[in-house]
Amino acid sequence: MYIKRNIGWGLVLRYAWKNLCFFTLYAGGIFFLYYYLGWNFIDIPFQPLSVIGIAVSFYIGFKNSQSYDRFWEGRKIWGGIVNYSRTWAIQVLSFVKTDDSEFDKKMHTQMIHRQIAWINALRVQLRQPKSWAIKENRMVEKVFDKHDERNISCNEAYHYVSMREFADLKNRVNPATHLVKNQAKDVRTLKEKGILDGFQEDQLQSVLEEFYNLQGKCERIKNTPFPRQYGFFSKVFTWIFVLLLPFGLLDVFEDDAMSNPGGMLQWYVFLMIPFSVLISWIFTTMEVVGDNSEDPFEGRINDVPMTALCRTIEIDLRDMLDEEDLPPPVGPKDNILY
Repeated sequence: MYIKRNIGWGLVLRYAWKNLCFFTLYAGGIFFLYYYLGWNFIDIPFQPLSVIGIAVSFYIGFKNSQSYDRFWEGRKIWGGIVNYSRTWAIQVLSFVKTDDSEFDKKMHTQMIHRQIAWINALRVQLRQPKSWAIKENRMVEKVFDKHDERNISCNEAYHYVSMREFADLKNRVNPATHLVKNQAKDVRTLKEKGILDGFQEDQLQSVLEEFYNLQGKCERIKNTPFPRQYGFFSKVFTWIFVLLLPFGLLDVFEDDAMSNPGGMLQWYVFLMIPFSVLISWIFTTMEVVGDNSEDPFEGRINDVPMTALCRTIEIDLRDMLDEEDLPPPVGPKDNILY
């Protein structure tokens, strides 16, 4: 998630430089054919082009609205993960009480640390790219490679579970699922030992059920691509419009130039080409904004900051255990909070 109020132009150019170069050369080439080679037949009226532009604007607007809904739903889900993680910790601390303080401390640490392992395993599982995930240009991908936010999911549990449990997780397809299952086993064992009564067991199992619900909601977004009829044709319609745009602007600026013959060529060059590039960049940027919001768990610039949220949960839960060596909050990398 980008946290600076204004996006730096350096970052904007990482995304846009190829398109800007192409639009400039493309518009300049069309102007050269029209003005210097006399290809007057390539001039088209602007009126039908404006109709296409309006239609494309509505289509992109709908796509961006639905893409943002996916991001916001993902953020709300992780808000629920934060809240229920705290609920889990306070219930474990309140319900698991015996005359053996060493046993209590062991169980508190084991069950709360396993929750920290679960959120981190889930985070990394969600960050693994799918075949339909957006592919950025090389300059943008270098930023994500430098920040290194993708790891093998079970490795995130290494510091929070026993070696025996970690060895089992390495053989699992979905480590996060098995971490919750292991929590349920501990709850059942505590009930069998008489440490928990029926009500307390039900309360803890209800929280574990909610963890599965939240995990399932994340996986639903992750494993369901944004409907391609919207994502694909939005890009197609946008590029049809921007490729036709310079032909329509020839007519617009030619009329203005004819009304001022003395400066016709000068104004023709410095208006038709820059305006064509500007309008094309605006439309393609609106289309790219929607693309970057479709999959909120990829660990990109505009995605849900799961790493920071996991660290927030870890700090809170370990503080509840009265641990002293608490880690610092996650800071942004190049103004990007992961």
